[in-house]
Amino acid sequence: MHRFRIGVLTSGGDCPGLNAVIRATVASAHTLGWEVLGFIDGYEGLLSPVNYRILTVENTQGITATGGTIIGTTNKGRFVAKSGLGEKAMIPQPIIDEAKKTLQDLSVRALVCIGGDGSLTTADQLFENGVPVVGVPKTIDNDLSATATTFGFDSAVQCVADALDRLHTTAASHKRVMVLEVMGRHAGWIALYGGLAGNADVILIPEIPFSYERLAAHVEKRMASGAASTLIVVAEGAAPSGGGVQTLDGATKGEVRLGGIGAQVAHEIMERTKRETRTVVLGHLQRGGAPTTQDRNLGTRFGVGAVQLIQEKKFGQMVSYLNYQIGSVTIKEAVGQIKHVPPDGQVVNTAKAIGISFGI
Repeated sequence: MHRFRIGVLTSGGDCPGLNAVIRATVASAHTLGWEVLGFIDGYEGLLSPVNYRILTVENTQGITATGGTIIGTTNKGRFVAKSGLGEKAMIPQPIIDEAKKTLQDLSVRALVCIGGDGSLTTADQLFENGVPVVGVPKTIDNDLSATATTFGFDSAVQCVADALDRLHTTAASHKRVMVLEVMGRHAGWIALYGGLAGNADVILIPEIPFSYERLAAHVEKRMASGAASTLIVVAEGAAPSGGGVQTLDGATKGEVRLGGIGAQVAHEIMERTKRETRTVVLGHLQRGGAPTTQDRNLGTRFGVGAVQLIQEKKFGQMVSYLNYQIGSVTIKEAVGQIKHVPPDGQVVNTAKAIGISFGI
């Protein structure tokens, strides 16, 4: 008799903590006597030529502390299920059928899908077509409403804080304005928490449209009061009042690529204040490197939670973290809406209380 076999895949952008989830999934499955197949490069590994590797306690030993994912990932290919903010693109039925047949041929009894809203949208479509799926939320953006936080977010915030620590000294030495553009797409969590931790002077987020006039006035006021520099953190999805988000050329399938707002903010400040201004775009530095201890622990708890959902036959569910406990919600509920920063929330008000401007 064959051992009970499950599959696991990582899909979408990489982030710190993925390997912690994989390791915990394999280790907790092993204690139950199960076998685990890791599908290579996300959902693409389910299609011809099928690509997977058997994951064991031995070959996943020590990976919790490493960034990236040992089984690869992709946010392109034949399984892109998000075409833009709030827009859902259905995966063609022949592709769904091929993936389903692969799992049946390999005797995979359940599939753990680790990904963000786009990847989980695909997981939900697989579930609707009879595939026993459980989801694990993965996004550095922390923008899934069904969980209080996601692994990778804390590591991204740490990266922003580290960058600001470094920029403080060079900005003060040259009496410059420094603009740091960070990830987050349509939510400002990374910018807010990173800016707060790194002692930014200004934080610009998508949830609070800003004014270039008031931003420039704030910079001038700081410099007039004797401040040696001004540090501005801007989320890639931030936009001025009455303006749209900045996007990059070259996007093909999937959601549009945001970027360029940092350079635009720097240009407007120089034009309005004549102050020397520089821009730094953190980009994929926020996705790489070793996960923080918080992300390692959260990823481990999510991996164990996914195996427990399979044990309980709670398919179509995603593990979540609420009230310091691991629970679950339906995948459909998890991808239903983006979790935005509350403009009048406690963290924003904390930032305002210590003099941080939001450009309003």
